[in-house]
Amino acid sequence: MKYNPNKHHRRSIRLKGYDYSQSGLYFITICVKNNACLFGEIANGVMMLNDAGKMVEIEWTKLPDRFKNIELHEYVVMPNHFHAILEIVGATLVAAQNEDETVKKTVGDMVGAFQSIVTVEYIRGVKNNDWQPFDGKLWHRNYWEHIIRNEQSHQTITEYIINNPLKWDGDKFNPSN
Repeated sequence: MKYNPNKHHRRSIRLKGYDYSQSGLYFITICVKNNACLFGEIANGVMMLNDAGKMVEIEWTKLPDRFKNIELHEYVVMPNHFHAILEIVGATLVAAQNEDETVKKTVGDMVGAFQSIVTVEYIRGVKNNDWQPFDGKLWHRNYWEHIIRNEQSHQTITEYIINNPLKWDGDKFNPSN
């Protein structure tokens, strides 16, 4: 099919002109393609991770080993999506001396690396441990983010993440809804 800019355009959902490599708190949501529940189930308001969900959690907690300028805050692995708050912190003097300062990693770089690592590990789990296969791609093409600009917003989002399993029955990502 020939490219038609009137039909084949992708509008960015990112804040225009914002530097997503700058220090700050970011709320992210990443969804499994087709809302397939691959990471476990909710029982009595508690997320019960299966082996795939445990792998997602492990890979998330290892992300600071890959990106030295991030700190992880609250997160939750849900049956078919993932919520987290990550913080990009300023580079330390040692890090600045040892790394190329001109290459600043963005939230998108970090999310993309996480999605890639999880996909590789998930495929390994399908092959070796009979995990449920996925159709085509593991993740939706994009992810959602929100720049956390103040303490009230941080507190509200933290509570949302912590309480997310309790609200699964009404969750927009729940395939039953």
